[in-house]
Parts: sequence; structure tokens; C-alpha cells
Amino acid sequence: MAAALSKISCWAFYILFLYFVYHPAEAAVKRYQFDIQVKNVSRLCHAKPIVTVNGRFPGPTVYVREGEWWNSDVEDIETQGDKLGLPPNASDAHTINGKPGPLFPCSEKHTFTLEVEQSKTYLLRIINAALNDELFFAIAGHNMTVVEIDAVYTKPFTTRAILIAPGQTTNVLVQATQKPDRYFMAARPFMDAPLSIDNRTATAILQYKGIPNTVIPLLPHLPEANDTSFALSYNAKLRSLNSPQFQANVPLKVDRHLFYTIGLGINPCPTCLNGTKLAASLNNITFVMPQVGLLQAHYFNIKGVFRLDFPDNPPTPFNYTGAPLTANLGTTLGTRVSKIAYNSTVQLVLQDTNLLSVESHPFHLHGYNFFVVGTGIGNFDPKRDPAKFNLVDPPERNTVGVPTGGWTAIRFRADNPGKFSDTNM
Repeated sequence: MAAALSKISCWAFYILFLYFVYHPAEAAVKRYQFDIQVKNVSRLCHAKPIVTVNGRFPGPTVYVREGEWWNSDVEDIETQGDKLGLPPNASDAHTINGKPGPLFPCSEKHTFTLEVEQSKTYLLRIINAALNDELFFAIAGHNMTVVEIDAVYTKPFTTRAILIAPGQTTNVLVQATQKPDRYFMAARPFMDAPLSIDNRTATAILQYKGIPNTVIPLLPHLPEANDTSFALSYNAKLRSLNSPQFQANVPLKVDRHLFYTIGLGINPCPTCLNGTKLAASLNNITFVMPQVGLLQAHYFNIKGVFRLDFPDNPPTPFNYTGAPLTANLGTTLGTRVSKIAYNSTVQLVLQDTNLLSVESHPFHLHGYNFFVVGTGIGNFDPKRDPAKFNLVDPPERNTVGVPTGGWTAIRFRADNPGKFSDTNM
């Protein structure tokens, strides 16, 4: 069951938000019991067994709630993708708190509704757990004030829509000061690369108290699916507070410079139907999952599990975002790690490549926050671009989206060696 839950969670697409009335309140300790069981759930005119929490999907309010929806069995979709050597099929619907909203068939009853009271301010915590999709999110008739990203305060700014990459969180304040009515909250993907995605819109409803459910909600104006200018403009507004109370300790001196290219290649696959499979890579190396955990191998000094020679730079420089390459798309397979000195400062530049196609890439650094000091479109220029870095109040986060056909530079201090590691790793 644990393995099944892990796989289901891995392929889930959803926006989840928790909402709180924004006024002082005393903290209280609450205890919850979670009963995990498989139950038949119906969406989009299809019923199938799915993991539920306390007999419900999504789960009980405020705690674990997952959605994303395929009409077919998720594990079958994953298995089919592995056999074909291709990514899994696109989902049949995005969801908000596990519900797709009335724009989808058989979904009128499967719509999340948030009731608000006139003149109150609400804090929405928005989480994007999509595997591949960056998502726009907006509320009809209401602006949002961004106050936090990835559990770090930001300089507040007001926006009509937010952009949130897979794995990111965003806290926004919403004032219920509009005409009492019903308003759609909506989410749909941002994709400015020539790739096929599920580009339909998931909806939920913000409903003022006292308004009947028969009132048709108003739709928000979301940015176009390929609105790169909005995406770049929105991300540029994200800044750390950098106040005496919440200092942004951006590393100004860098001990280690890393440059990683991100791309897709094609590798031989004897078990795949067409003999090949797509393979993601960093610096042209595709990670091979070892049979022994990396920290376990390090701690117990087990030889042959990994190598300490992951390159700091691409093995062969090229025009990373130029015309697509049509030859030599194979990647090197291996379990290779990069050894970082404890408490050293690191700058990592992540560069998208056009091996098969340019594409945006979510990047997460496990166990760390980092500062996003720079980003741009095209190839990173090590002579010119660092002069434009924001080293005063860059956003601090744990997940960042590398732009399509572009680059992102992050800085962090390597001060979290891991539970079983040591200060020499």
C-alpha cells in the first residue's frame, strides 16, 4: 500500500489552498486521525477506486487533499509511458482541492466553494503540486496581495493573477470587498514551448455569504497560456523583505561556481516498444537510481554505488538555446554526485537547452532554501549577466522554475550535510 500511495502522490496534479480569516486568534493544539482506504470516486462521468482520507476525496478540510484526475488508472498510465519510452499521457482535468469544477462533464457537484463574508480579509495558501505544469491562478473581480513564497515573507505587491511552478507555495491576501456575488477562482497551465499539455481550466468558487448557489459565477481574466511577458514580469516582482527582522543573508562571496545544463535526450531502451526512450539529464548525465541509498552508501562506506565526479560544467559547450540538435542526443547514464565543502557558498546557474525542444523546468534543492539572484532568456553570459544580479533582496525559496529557453542563477550556503553525512561530504 505504501508503494501505491507513493506512486499516486508522485503523479498528482493539483492546486490546493488552505484559507484562514485574517484576524488575531489564539493558537490551539488539535489532534487528527487519518484513516487511509481505497474507495470508489466519481469524476468526469467515470468512477474508479482511489485512495481516500477518512473516506473522502479530497481529504478532510485543512489537511491532506490531493487531486488531479485521470479517467484511467494512474499506475496503468505510468506503466504505459515506461513501455513507450515517452512521458505519461496528459491528464483529463486539473483540479482545485481535488475537484475540477463545472467546466468539465459531470462536475457540477464536484466544485470546491469558499464562502466569504463582506469586508473581511482572507489568507489563501496556494500550493502547486503539478508534476510538469506551471499554473496561472486568478479570482474573478478580486486582486491578490502576495505576502509569502515557499514559507518566506516577501515585499507585498498586488496582482490580478499569480504564476506558481510545481512544488512552489504562495500566500496571498484577498479582501472580500466586492459586490456580493459568486466568483470563479481558476487555474490553467502556462506553457510557452511547443509542447502538448492539458490546457483546460480548473475552477472553484468564491461565494459571498447569503448569495444563493443558483447565481452563475463570473470568470476571471487569466493570462494567455503562452504569456511569457506576464510570467517574467510577475517573477521580477518577487523580492525578499530584507529587513532588520527578516534579513536576506545573500552570499556575496562565492566559493564554488556550478553551471548545469538541463535537457532531454534519447537513449536505447530494449524493453520499450520503439527501442528508445526519452531521458532527462543534467550536464548530459541521466541519473540512474541505485539499489542502495546514497547516504547509506556514504555512511557505511559501501563502494561502487556512486562516483564523486559529477562535472561542474557541461562536458561539451554549445549554443544551448540555438536551433534544435538532431544528432548525438544520447546521454551518459550514471550515479554521480558533486562533493561540496561544508559551509561553503555555492552559485549554481541552471541553463535550459534546445536538444529536442526548449522547455521550462522546475528545480528543487532538497534540504535548502536558496536565493534566486538572476534569470534571463537565452544563453547565460558569465561576463555580462552577473553584473545584473540582485544581491540585495532576491526572492528566497526552495523551488524555482527555469524559464523556457533561458537560465536561472541561485546562491546558497552548503550548511545542511544531511542526517547520515559529515562535514567533509
